[in-house]
Amino acid sequence: MKLLRTGPSDAHARIVLAHGAGAPMDTPFMNGFAKAFTEHGLQTIRFEFAYMAARRTGEGRKAPPRAETVMNEYREAVDQVAIGSPIFIGGKSMGGRVASMVAQDLFDADRIAGLFCLGYPFHPPGRPEKLRTEHLKALMVPTLICQGTRDPFGTNDEVGDYPLSKRIQFHWLPDGDHDFRPQKGASVTAKDNQRSAADAIAAWIRMIVGK
Repeated sequence: MKLLRTGPSDAHARIVLAHGAGAPMDTPFMNGFAKAFTEHGLQTIRFEFAYMAARRTGEGRKAPPRAETVMNEYREAVDQVAIGSPIFIGGKSMGGRVASMVAQDLFDADRIAGLFCLGYPFHPPGRPEKLRTEHLKALMVPTLICQGTRDPFGTNDEVGDYPLSKRIQFHWLPDGDHDFRPQKGASVTAKDNQRSAADAIAAWIRMIVGK
């Protein structure tokens, strides 16, 4: 598994960050967050699930697998990060969902200090009845979810009714979609929302690690 490291090696905390279902670890979205985290003194460690990495080798386009089938790949990425400053795990959309599915075991083993998600896919677009929240009800890991208010995978109006763990906090991005992009003519830009999310995550991490 190839790891892409960005940021200082002596960071006060490190972030293991997974990509979304349809795009690799070095998209402008992912690069932007890695750069923003570096500016906050954090190190970002990115990796790709095997189906995505295979697209780089000429093996052809592989469809995203079920999230449950790549949980061990996320654990492997964390295992490759040496013991040192605190580790936080997260990801974009599916990557964040997979991170949330392995977070409790890693937290109980003192391998991670927290979890964050960049646009959690609470349900498939147009299918609000098909929730992906069962494991989030009893989650005891400090968690921050950054979510666009009009995300088709879970708007702020919908999420407020979900029975989620009290350890889960939200940072809402105004008028943002699943990539935090607002509608044309909004008072904020996608870059504003992405910066707001990165700043919120960095401040939350500092609060947890006491830096």
